[in-house]
Amino acid sequence: MPSPREDCLFCRLVAEGDHVHAADGFVAIRDIKPVAEIHLLVLPERHVDTFRDVAAFPDEEAGRMLRFVAETAKKAGLEDYRVLVNVGPRAGQTVFHLHWHVLGGRMDAAQIVDALAPQASTGHDAEPA
Repeated sequence: MPSPREDCLFCRLVAEGDHVHAADGFVAIRDIKPVAEIHLLVLPERHVDTFRDVAAFPDEEAGRMLRFVAETAKKAGLEDYRVLVNVGPRAGQTVFHLHWHVLGGRMDAAQIVDALAPQASTGHDAEPA
C-alpha cells in the first residue's frame, strides 16, 4: 500500500481532518467550497493520485470503497444524490489524491457549472486540518 505523502493535503486530512464518517480504510469530510446543500468528499486512506489508477486497489477494497461512498450518503441523510469523480486537471481535478464528491440537497447550478469547468488550478477542495 502506498504511504501517505507529506505534500498531499488529502493525506493530511485523512490522518487528522474533521471526519464526518470513517471506516475500513476510508474517510469522509465536508468540502470547503460546497456546490450543494450537502457536499462531502470521500477519500481513501491510501494515496492514489486519480481514479485513472483505481486498479491499484484490489477488487475487494474497490468494492469497500463504493460501499463506503453509499454509506456516507446514507449517514448524511441523503436518499437522492449525485456522486462525482473528476479525473485529471482538464476535468477539474485540483487535488491529486483520488476522491469522490457526494452531492445532495439543493444545488446551485451556476456553481456546479463553474466547478466542473476544466482548469489547471492548484487550488484545494477541502479544509486543511
